[in-house]
Amino acid sequence: MSRPVKILILGDMNPSIEETLADGFELLRDRALGLERILADHGAEIRAIVTRGRSPISAQLMDRLPALELIVTVAVGYDSTDVAAAVRRGIVVTNTPDVVNDEMADFTIGLLLATVRRLPQADNHVRAGLWAGGQNFPLSASLRGRTIGIAGMGRIGTVIARRLEGFDVPVAYYARRQRPELRHAYHDDLLALVQAVDTLIVVLPGGGSTHKIIDAKILAALGPDGILINVARGSVIDEQALIAALQTGGILAAGLDVFACEPAVPEALLQMDQVVLLPHIGTATHHTRTVMAQLAVRNVVSWFDRKRALTPVPECAGMISEVAMGRLKPGGNDNGPNA
Repeated sequence: MSRPVKILILGDMNPSIEETLADGFELLRDRALGLERILADHGAEIRAIVTRGRSPISAQLMDRLPALELIVTVAVGYDSTDVAAAVRRGIVVTNTPDVVNDEMADFTIGLLLATVRRLPQADNHVRAGLWAGGQNFPLSASLRGRTIGIAGMGRIGTVIARRLEGFDVPVAYYARRQRPELRHAYHDDLLALVQAVDTLIVVLPGGGSTHKIIDAKILAALGPDGILINVARGSVIDEQALIAALQTGGILAAGLDVFACEPAVPEALLQMDQVVLLPHIGTATHHTRTVMAQLAVRNVVSWFDRKRALTPVPECAGMISEVAMGRLKPGGNDNGPNA
């Protein structure tokens, strides 16, 4: 009788993932046993990692897992994994795209409205008894007359744009390539987009190419009436430049669901009344976390049943058939797919 496949579980996980996989796999939880102990006792036999994308998966970690075949990320973003190193080793990386699109779009619109109309601040005004005490809440900004820019027109950005059409506001976007099927104005340069709008929604992927891409120059171009919404990764924004822009009136307000060093939020942001701060909850609903979990489980089962990944990240798509056909051996191979 064959031994069950060993899977490393990194970080807190949706209980349904562990409950489902426990029936046919041996799960090794870093939160329960400690990563170093797991690597020492089971590293040579671990064939998959399931992660929420919060724990770094480096080339060095992969080197300690010579049998590793699959990294399943229960998230859309997978920038915490060194995907290039995974590809060189024949390790397939998957994520959970599409199932989060509607949830993230709804959430982004909610954060946009909360930031523009200062809804959390108005709630605090009532709770503090100021309204009952005769103090009216100050007038806020409005979506009326604004132009919305979306930085990153992928799956989620496209659905956000669709939602915004119902608000009768002009929408423009920046992406690596133009989407001919979209009627919105396209800019192939981020600065050009920001110069054309006064409200910027950031939906860019994380990683080296977008690290601090929203910098002092971009914020200055957004201008004193500008509003910044970030539902992407904290790494895409230069937080110190953002703090300076908010403190000096360089931009009007910001709505942030992600931060550079989560869960730490800069004290300066905590002290600002013109900022809406949320604890990275874009997909945090029972419905969406459940369907994300189900997709992650299906990726694991499909891979070990028939060497087929359902939602490989783009960087891995070309190598999967090589692995499945045995021409590329997973784990430990750092010489490229054709080695």
